[in-house]
Amino acid sequence: MFINFYSVINILLIIINWILLLGYWWLIIEVTLKVLKKRRTVSASMAWLLIIYIVPLFGTIIYLLFGELNVEKKRIKKNKILWISALKKIKNLKNYKEIFTKNNSRVAHALFQLCKHRQGIDGVKGNKINILTHPDDMMRTVIKDINLARKNIEMVFYIWYPGGWANQVAEVLIKAAHRGIQCRLILDSAGSNNFFRSIHVKMMRGAGIKIVEALHVNILRMFFRRMDVRQHRKMILIDNRIGYTGSMNMIDPKYFKKNSGVGQWIDIMIRIEGPVVSTMRIIFSCDWEIETGEKIFFVPDRINTINKSKYNYKTHIIPSGPGYSEGFMQQILLTAIYSARKKIVITTPYLVPSDDLLRAICTAAQRGVLVCIIIPKLNDSILVRWASRAFFSELLHSGVIIYQFETGLLHTKSILVDNQLSLVGTANLDMRSLWLNFEVTLIVDNRSFGKKLKKIHMNYISFSTILNLNEWIKRPYWQRAIERFFYFFSPLL
Repeated sequence: MFINFYSVINILLIIINWILLLGYWWLIIEVTLKVLKKRRTVSASMAWLLIIYIVPLFGTIIYLLFGELNVEKKRIKKNKILWISALKKIKNLKNYKEIFTKNNSRVAHALFQLCKHRQGIDGVKGNKINILTHPDDMMRTVIKDINLARKNIEMVFYIWYPGGWANQVAEVLIKAAHRGIQCRLILDSAGSNNFFRSIHVKMMRGAGIKIVEALHVNILRMFFRRMDVRQHRKMILIDNRIGYTGSMNMIDPKYFKKNSGVGQWIDIMIRIEGPVVSTMRIIFSCDWEIETGEKIFFVPDRINTINKSKYNYKTHIIPSGPGYSEGFMQQILLTAIYSARKKIVITTPYLVPSDDLLRAICTAAQRGVLVCIIIPKLNDSILVRWASRAFFSELLHSGVIIYQFETGLLHTKSILVDNQLSLVGTANLDMRSLWLNFEVTLIVDNRSFGKKLKKIHMNYISFSTILNLNEWIKRPYWQRAIERFFYFFSPLL
């Protein structure tokens, strides 16, 4: 009897082992087919397949979590519908013929034609644009504009971190809400985690401020939506008249990540007055409706242009992310780089370019364009820090000059082409910004603005050291091994 009992147990264990083994290989095959079915670059597909087969169980789980652009199907479908509707509203701005420009500089012509084709309108003129580089100046200016608001204040940020200036902005928003101003905030769930755990949320909501936690981080949802798809935009809108965008989150650098060992974050913000702010509000209204279901967009009765002779800034504002124009951000960067004839200056905290972008940058340098990339010497992301180093050799051999900024974490995301065409916004030069996150980029075709951005770049360079090719190729082999290891993950970052 005991023999029969143990025999049954052994048979059951064998059956269970076979079920687990078959289930395991079925999962591997299923994920392999998913990788092969999806149209990616060969390097990205190979990277995923190697991860899956080298560390099968771990690799399979990582792919299911991060390999597919899994924003909930309902959300991405709604996103596409809303963006199509938003594009129609943007095209309706054509009724205000006086705000559009037909002529652009040589270097900006192709890019503005691309934007017209993808968004349906020409560049917008008659905007007043100021660049703010010091956090104290940025926050004082924002607070002043909030105090003068008459109708509505809207913000979207990846990070809102309590402390210092961020607390002062919260206070003036509460005062604005008390005097009847409609205040709406969209904050990313992951980036603003500290804010949502603070007392400020209750205080601000108690004053009537509407606060939305975008893209909730939830363990139960992790197999249904990628947790690393983030709301990465930074925008402030006041009375449909004033807009802000750039690289700075709602933080006080003196309080943010003090123990990270990289120094204070260095950013810029752009303050805008003029017709392009209407397009920015269309973008915000689309984000707000996706998160809440509430429609807030209205067609302005009047769009004011600023003194055109003094402020002849020709602009486009470009949103990107799941559900928006697919591949648009990549196209914009490639078009800008290939349009260069003399000089390109790029600033980015995270340099993990796609193959196409890397090729475009190297080709520009090889055809005689002076290409400068300014990156922070120290980075808050170990993965990106090592992965980006794997690109240095190819860039340096092509003639690209790499500056390493040494007095803080340079967080500014900008490109200046031939001192004329400027791109400033929230997108990093990495795969997540290009294909995953919700981003926004301001394009400016104006030499005066280009001179201001050039001055900022020169200031960054004065606090940087040049990466020397001869010294770089002599780096230890253990460093090269780490770089190659993390480069292996670069298509996934």
